[in-house]
Amino acid sequence: MAKLYVFNPEHDLALAANLSNFTAPHAGRKLRYDLGYIPALWAGDDDYILVDDVAKAVRQYGRVRAKIGGTPKQFVDKSQLRSLYINKVEPWGWDLALRSFLLRWGVECVPSEDDIAVIRDLSHRKQAVELLRQLQLPGTIGQSCCADTLIEIRQQLGLHGCVVVKAPWSSSGRGVRFLTVAFDNYQERWIKNVIEKQGCVVVEPYYNKVKDFGMEFESDGEGHVNYLGLSLFHTKNGAYTGNLIAKEEEKQELLSRYISADLLSGVREKICQCLGEAFKSKYQGPFGIDMMVVSTADKDGFLLHPCVEINLRRTMGHVALAISPFADGFTRVMHIELTDKYRMSVRKR
Repeated sequence: MAKLYVFNPEHDLALAANLSNFTAPHAGRKLRYDLGYIPALWAGDDDYILVDDVAKAVRQYGRVRAKIGGTPKQFVDKSQLRSLYINKVEPWGWDLALRSFLLRWGVECVPSEDDIAVIRDLSHRKQAVELLRQLQLPGTIGQSCCADTLIEIRQQLGLHGCVVVKAPWSSSGRGVRFLTVAFDNYQERWIKNVIEKQGCVVVEPYYNKVKDFGMEFESDGEGHVNYLGLSLFHTKNGAYTGNLIAKEEEKQELLSRYISADLLSGVREKICQCLGEAFKSKYQGPFGIDMMVVSTADKDGFLLHPCVEINLRRTMGHVALAISPFADGFTRVMHIELTDKYRMSVRKR
């Protein structure tokens, strides 16, 4: 018996759609096709990695192994699934579309629809609103709320002058709008559409971001959350582009220029405590929390926004942490690049 690993980067969009028969946009399908081998970085040698093209995955993973090392892994496509003995599936994230797909191809060890409904509810941005409220420690900043009327959004806009409006379920860079002073007809239609389909939007003040980063965790589903490490990542127009591959001490040192180690430790411990209880009997698996360093109003100091997003799935930060043991003491950068196809590269900094 073995585990089956699945890279389904369209997961966030599938959660939003909440359909068993969901067709990912072209970009999501292409990302899955080009980088489907990624779970080989943490899968066991006796496990399987589901990919669209086995020969391509072997070549792509071979190039990564040539850079960072690692052992050969077993790649399979959907036509082989019925002949495998699989006792557990570990995807990028669970949603109805993946559950339905695996059942169609003979994999039965999948969560129930009720289990996935719980995961979907825990993935709603209202959970980040609540966690942010619990993380109000000295040296932190951040507030957000759920709104289901235009009047509430206008009130928030009046209070803060500039706000960020987010759909409850969306993928990186999508489902987010920035509003200043007033919103136009296009923005109003978008907000009404999201509220109609997803029940509300999340509204938060716009902060002067200095640096993106995150913390990566894993829940055992029994009330315990394990901290895995820091994720120092880069974005462009809201979309992920790469991660720093370095020892935990070096990442900590980089952040200490802005935020004290004690504050980071306090936030980390509070997250483990709060989400250990929240996820008990509900979610077992990896997750990440995006954070940011913001400048103070007088731009003379820095504060920590401790919960921009909760990603209830594996993240690129987890990928970076999986690569770190192979970094041979060198600080490296992991990039996801798109030319004619998506490529993952790992280079010395």
